[in-house]
Amino acid sequence: MHLTGLHVYPVKSMYRLSPDTAVVHPWGLAGDRRWMLADANGRFVSQREDATLARVRTGLLPDGVLTLTTPDGSRIEVPAPAVAAGDPLADVEVWGTRFRAAEADKETHRWIAEHLGDYRLVHLDDPRARPVDPEYSAPGDSVSMADGYPLLLTTTASLDRLNELIAAENPDGHETLPMERFRPSVVIGGTEPWAEDTWRRIRIGSVTFKVVKPCGRCMITTTDQETGERRGKEPLRTLARHHRLLRKAAFGQNLIPERPAGVEGDELGTLRLGDELEVLEDGAHWPADGR
Repeated sequence: MHLTGLHVYPVKSMYRLSPDTAVVHPWGLAGDRRWMLADANGRFVSQREDATLARVRTGLLPDGVLTLTTPDGSRIEVPAPAVAAGDPLADVEVWGTRFRAAEADKETHRWIAEHLGDYRLVHLDDPRARPVDPEYSAPGDSVSMADGYPLLLTTTASLDRLNELIAAENPDGHETLPMERFRPSVVIGGTEPWAEDTWRRIRIGSVTFKVVKPCGRCMITTTDQETGERRGKEPLRTLARHHRLLRKAAFGQNLIPERPAGVEGDELGTLRLGDELEVLEDGAHWPADGR
């Protein structure tokens, strides 16, 4: 079993970066979802409301500057705002958790209004500002502006099995779904289908992770991540029939990184494509109809 894919999403719900290596921080991969769009009430904006966000290409320059590029080629460079620099703070919310994030500059907001919509772009200056759901975490665990957990793991074998099930459910034909539909952080090859549902603690390369909860899926999985188009009811329909965990159509497992003994600071280790995965603890499958 080994690491076959690494993905970082600089802005929540926008296009991915797929590096060969990524530093692991307590709140996620370096650079992952430290930015997001918020509406007038401070609530996060995602592909659930605006599927076209998938088409906005992102980049991270060495000095921390974010780049955004629209399909028509319009591009802007956005310096990371910071509390220490006196940049304004906004009260924002992700799935019921409210916290404060620094707002991008006025020029950026004019560009966003012209090209994306009536949104504000904010940066999570303090990545410890947002705690993980205490039901599935320990005190002090934090997360970026991802939906709920620092990392999401998927496996190629489970995707292959899901595509087989989708084909059986759609005898008149259906597109083969790519892994990008599920927006994972790490992708693992060399497993059996759904093997990840039994993992409770794993090591990838030198970094260990708690496997804390299956990922209940939403309509974003029905969105083509290249074109920003909704593509029908799959995979949600097939997952709901064949792979329900904790009462939800599920695919992938959420991870929280562990701090290695003797390691201080924000860098817990580095993941590299090809790293081996070792299952340190396993258990029963997550229940389909409850805990």
